[in-house]
Amino acid sequence: MSFVNVLPREKQIEVIAALCEGVGIRTAARLTGVNRGTVGSLAYRVGMGCMELHDRMMVGVRTERLELDEAWSFVGKKQKNVKKHEIAAKGDQYIFIGMAGTQKAIISWGVGKRNTESTMDFLHDLRSRVIGQPEISTDGFHPYRMAIRDAFGANASHGVIVKTYSVTHLVKEAQGRYSPAAVVAVSRDVVSGDPEQYVSTSYVERQNLSLRMSSRRFTRLTNGFSKKLDNHVAAVALYVAHYNLCRVHEALRTTPAKAIGVADRAWSIGQLVDAVLAVAPALPTETPPDRRRKFTVIQGGKH
Repeated sequence: MSFVNVLPREKQIEVIAALCEGVGIRTAARLTGVNRGTVGSLAYRVGMGCMELHDRMMVGVRTERLELDEAWSFVGKKQKNVKKHEIAAKGDQYIFIGMAGTQKAIISWGVGKRNTESTMDFLHDLRSRVIGQPEISTDGFHPYRMAIRDAFGANASHGVIVKTYSVTHLVKEAQGRYSPAAVVAVSRDVVSGDPEQYVSTSYVERQNLSLRMSSRRFTRLTNGFSKKLDNHVAAVALYVAHYNLCRVHEALRTTPAKAIGVADRAWSIGQLVDAVLAVAPALPTETPPDRRRKFTVIQGGKH
């Protein structure tokens, strides 16, 4: 019997609500009184359902501006400790985010290495979800140029913002050691097209802060990291669904999904859980490899 059928709906909502507020698996288990393994299994299944729900809802989107950025994270171990056979699933994993500049909705996202292949996959997924030719703002990550040209065409309006950080006034004291360096210069360049609006990635960068505050796996300088890539992806999917559908944006005074027209109301956590569990793919049932049928041998005899 599936744990979803055993765990009451109220407990499921309680667990997911705790995870969406930025606590870890262990903390959510202590707060809700649910077994830690069950919390992890529920989080994974809900995350898979969130991916499916996002694919179904976030299509045919119209927006004038797109802001793209990538946020660093890691899985299992830091990149310097990764062995050759672990490169794909361990170490650095970047979360690519494509956000509507006006409506603040996350239209497309992806998890992968910070390379040309992951960037190309991300841009083609984004292209499949938006209608028309929105203006695109990115940072100076070079693969964006080729990927945007390949996905959106040579006439796409693409602007790049490059920030230069100070490295001459780094402090040694603990209270300032982890503070970001000061921005000393900002340059904006037009790569292609003729962007009429302001070239900026401020909104998507602010969203990266929300990502780190809303999921324990992304909090810097802690031991709250993902041990497996699949769980990492599921956590991002849950964050995106909650951000788009449930969380009322202070500036918009509604949810991003409603602002961009893919939802007609702000969703509750209960509505989100019900929707994603209805579309979540069935998890495979593992059979113990040593399980064998036991036969009783009956010795025959003379009558």
